[in-house]
Amino acid sequence: MELTFLHGEKTAKRVYKHFTINSQPTTGGATEQQKLEFFYIGKQADNIGNLINAFESGYAAESVSNAKSMLRRLLNNSKHINIPDIIIVEAPVTVEQLRDLHLFLLMHKPLTAVPVVVEGSHAAATDIARFKNYSFVDDIIFLQDYNRQRLLRKVSFLKRLKHKLVDDMNTRSIESALKVTTPPSPVFKRAFDILVAGTLLLILSPILLLIALAIRVESKGSIFYVAKRAGRGYKIFNFYKFRTMAVGADKQVTQLAHLNQYSAGEAAAGAVFFKINNDPRITKVGAFLRNTSLDELPQLLNVLLGDMSLVGNRPLPLYEAASLTTDEWAKRFMAPAGMTGLWQIKKRGKEDMSIEERLNLDIDYADRFSFMYDLWIMANTPSALIQRTNA
Repeated sequence: MELTFLHGEKTAKRVYKHFTINSQPTTGGATEQQKLEFFYIGKQADNIGNLINAFESGYAAESVSNAKSMLRRLLNNSKHINIPDIIIVEAPVTVEQLRDLHLFLLMHKPLTAVPVVVEGSHAAATDIARFKNYSFVDDIIFLQDYNRQRLLRKVSFLKRLKHKLVDDMNTRSIESALKVTTPPSPVFKRAFDILVAGTLLLILSPILLLIALAIRVESKGSIFYVAKRAGRGYKIFNFYKFRTMAVGADKQVTQLAHLNQYSAGEAAAGAVFFKINNDPRITKVGAFLRNTSLDELPQLLNVLLGDMSLVGNRPLPLYEAASLTTDEWAKRFMAPAGMTGLWQIKKRGKEDMSIEERLNLDIDYADRFSFMYDLWIMANTPSALIQRTNA
């Protein structure tokens, strides 16, 4: 066996490894099973050793984050693409980590048919039961129960099954069942937006007047916050919200840069986002409006004007949109701008959200949005309205 550190890894801490086995081919040539390649996510040396003995080659990463970096490097290999035949995630592992991995695989077409299994040797019985309910976990295995032949047969079976499921567009969850690869009818979606936005503005007009009065009483300045935003196809428009910050808050960005929730290191993803937890610029009325999402109501006017839709990707400030013009990220602008969307219902109020996670959710929606999927997102929006922070 030969252990090779990948090029570019010069730190003492092990992040990921590449294993190859130098052996002579058996009589009659190598079989398909002998050519299978594994990708293991975890730190258990015994499990990695079992996989090395069973497979011709493979990779090991200590975390989902490191695995994503490694897989991305494999996909970007200009000479040839090495796609693992199976991804094995060591338990215990959180649902957030599994979802993060699942979303990453969906965003990279060559990886969508790779089966993902959880290695449960070190998991509690309750965790095993929980893993069985996750539609994106293809199986649960215990490596100590497998010899080489049985393990390779298992991997070959899962690989064939996953390919069939992907080819047949067969899905198992309500969410994924609503996703399609063709966009909804623009006319029908637009008509629905106008009907709902117009009706809501009419019904909520007394509340809108009370909010405007509260803002004016607390502080001088405009009732509305108006800013240039980039929507579908990088279209620039005036974006409306109730003002929740003190007058002149935009001019304080530089002074508060050290509080940015998105670290400078994350800017390597190609995006420059700015967000502060417990932002000191927010007024008392503004904090209430943000915690209840009432500050978003003026965007119904944007929907009526056709700049936005009820459901879509969040329209971005121009400085953020300008950093997302590469082929990797520009795809998120293929979807309409929206008041609510996939990112809002899945990540809102969570401090561990990364730039890449947010953008991948936007791209996921751009790839798969449909009218029925929009209805599913709208149905799940109310539970996300009460934020856990006032960021």
